[in-house]
Amino acid sequence: QVQLVESGGGLVQAGGSLRLSCAASGRTFSTYTMGWFRQAPGKEREFVAAISGSGRRIAYADSVKGRFTISRDNAKNTVYLQMNNLKPEDTAVYYCGASPSYVSGGVEERWYHYWGQGTQVIVSS
Repeated sequence: QVQLVESGGGLVQAGGSLRLSCAASGRTFSTYTMGWFRQAPGKEREFVAAISGSGRRIAYADSVKGRFTISRDNAKNTVYLQMNNLKPEDTAVYYCGASPSYVSGGVEERWYHYWGQGTQVIVSS
């Protein structure tokens, strides 16, 4: 069982930055692929970024490439999402998920077994 708790969301102006954190419980954190997904009002949840357990494999959605950076610290059981040059269309609830394997680049929700409660990000124009 893995419990995930996101933090770091908030209100920011367009062009600003935020860093999201996702703290995980358990002693097997380094074996999990971690992903960030987001859900905007009225839209389905979508993939943002994923990182394999070792950190060697990383994938991003095209919409965030060059602006967002995913990283992890296995000693702290934490995965991060650094978000720069934020745009109003980045407004969403951001969720982190844990998957036991790096399948399909971590982009598919169905491979994630555990989810956090989400953290709200609002980007004003």
